[in-house]
Amino acid sequence: MTTVNSEKLSSARFAQATDAFVEVFTASVDFDKRMAEQDIQGSIAHATMLTKCGILTDAERDDIIKGLSQIQSEIESGAFVWSIKQEDVHMNIEARLTDLIGIAGKKLHTGRSRNDQVATDIRLYLRSEIEQITAQLKRLQRAILDLAEQNYNTIMPGFTHLQVAQPITFGHHLMAWFEMLVRDNERLQDCKKRLNVMPLGAAALAGTSYPIDRFLTAELLGFSRPSANSLDSVSDRDFAIEFTAAASIIMMHLSRFSEELILWSSAQFDFIDMPDAFCTGSSIMPQKKNPDVPELVRGKSGRVTGHLMSLLMLMKSQPLAYNKDNQEDKEPLFDTVDTLINCLRAYADMVPHISAKKQNMYNSAKRGFATATDLADYLVRKGMAFRDAHEVVGLAVRLGIETGRDLSEISLAELQKFSALITEEVFDYLSLEGSVAARSHIGGTAPDTVQLAIKTARFKLEL
Repeated sequence: MTTVNSEKLSSARFAQATDAFVEVFTASVDFDKRMAEQDIQGSIAHATMLTKCGILTDAERDDIIKGLSQIQSEIESGAFVWSIKQEDVHMNIEARLTDLIGIAGKKLHTGRSRNDQVATDIRLYLRSEIEQITAQLKRLQRAILDLAEQNYNTIMPGFTHLQVAQPITFGHHLMAWFEMLVRDNERLQDCKKRLNVMPLGAAALAGTSYPIDRFLTAELLGFSRPSANSLDSVSDRDFAIEFTAAASIIMMHLSRFSEELILWSSAQFDFIDMPDAFCTGSSIMPQKKNPDVPELVRGKSGRVTGHLMSLLMLMKSQPLAYNKDNQEDKEPLFDTVDTLINCLRAYADMVPHISAKKQNMYNSAKRGFATATDLADYLVRKGMAFRDAHEVVGLAVRLGIETGRDLSEISLAELQKFSALITEEVFDYLSLEGSVAARSHIGGTAPDTVQLAIKTARFKLEL
């Protein structure tokens, strides 16, 4: 007599029970159960559509919805029993539904497959998580704007090659971070548009012979439209890759922020004070205040980039349509979501408590001949060719290096040895305040311009 594993809903084809190790090895319920809410949401919409199309009765639909609602309550309370024998979140919920309502529970899967079901669940899940990520992103943007507003006229050195280049304002530097996050949010919203397409109804790979209404299901689930090709519907993971790519860029930006905060909080820079609540001490050196949160965020950026590489490699050799490989898409995707949300939350909580050491920033900007370009521009306005002006300023900088003085500290008589075009008003251009104030065009570092940029950013952020 043939025996089968009757605990499984899909066991009739097999004469032998699944090997115990293989059962554990192939199960995904331990991680895909986080999509239970989306799975139930999709099933309710599917049952509603089947009823509208005359495939289920009203009574069967009502029993299914009632049963699924009970299962949702059991999951939320922790009473639901997850079983590896049922492999995944979909089969666990269907098995429990059948226990609760009988034959109607078995009818729910009419016109669909786990292939289009999981593709739908992931899209619903990711759509919801993008909303949470966007909320944290905007919290961070608001925090950056607040800090920038406090420091719109705080002068600091701007760097290229990590060498002092020109004086800027701290508020202007912070607004550069803000602009990075603007693009990050745009990428997320673009990604959301492309993932908001419904695979349900593609079934296993070829569609279904039942007279279903995919437009109705899409409307019920808030998708913009049903997918156009059943093969692509069940095997596409572009949206997950695109999201993880966008997440990797956000994490790269956070890593760049982290690097600067770590440098600025060091004794060598001493530009900022990091809040104690986001730092830790040393087990051996009592004086230490380590910027652990920025350091950890910097490290986690590599983790998310690794997930992007994993997903790309996962998909690169798959033939159409669905393959079991795709079970490996969820853990990197889920971890990317968790990591990104946590890092954004940490930054949004931390940034409001960062304080600038304004005098240290100012003093640092006075070192390194930060106004050298201003002197060159001054000479150009006097009629000198820029390359000649560049040479003159180079000679003045050499004198400053040899005598240990900033350009603003060199006398007029000494400067006039390099060019007779230099007159008394040159010192208006060699001051840090004069340098930043002169850059008042859009995108410049002048305090008034920074204030306008902050005001404009606040308005756009709330649209």
